[in-house]
Amino acid sequence: MGRAGQPKDRQDGPERKCIATGEVRPASGLIRFVVGPDGQVVPDLAGKLPGRGIWVCSTPEALTKAAGKGLFARAARQPVTVPDDLAALVEAQLSRRVIDLISLARKGGNAVAGYEKVKSWLQMEEARVLIQASDGSERGKSKLSTPYGGKFIGWLTADELGRAFGKQTTIHAALGAGGLSQRVVEEAARLKAFRVSDGEKTRRKGSRTE
Repeated sequence: MGRAGQPKDRQDGPERKCIATGEVRPASGLIRFVVGPDGQVVPDLAGKLPGRGIWVCSTPEALTKAAGKGLFARAARQPVTVPDDLAALVEAQLSRRVIDLISLARKGGNAVAGYEKVKSWLQMEEARVLIQASDGSERGKSKLSTPYGGKFIGWLTADELGRAFGKQTTIHAALGAGGLSQRVVEEAARLKAFRVSDGEKTRRKGSRTE
């Protein structure tokens, strides 16, 4: 079975307009920013900070354009300061957010790690999301398949996935139904644009290790 279930932005919920591309998309697939009291542009990944939201597509290209062409200041209607290398900052925060959510799922009994445990969950149809480290052995990863109708996340490193499970490194992990699984999938989908290039998506399409 191939990686049939790739994380996608939800098609329901509120929509917002990206200041860089002009596209109107579900808010779950964009990054919200606010301007702090000091005029600094601040990423608001949780969408809870006070202030008028400024929305940008979750891609490094959109963030670089917004930062380089003064679009944050235009949207905020005031002078602002944009952090250096905004795309890298957002990627790091997204990665940390995904890791923290997986960790919470683990503590709630809704996530397992290790080849044998993941294989068991898949066989018993308890797994809904298969997670495999991007830098893990392709041969080893190909032995496990995305659950039917489920999702696949393959752009966290072994070190990052390991931190979610309190280990040095982790290659294979799985999430069960419910709990935090949907939030993990949504946040991982936003991170994907920073980790998987369009060329790589095309090259891997239809393969077991997509």
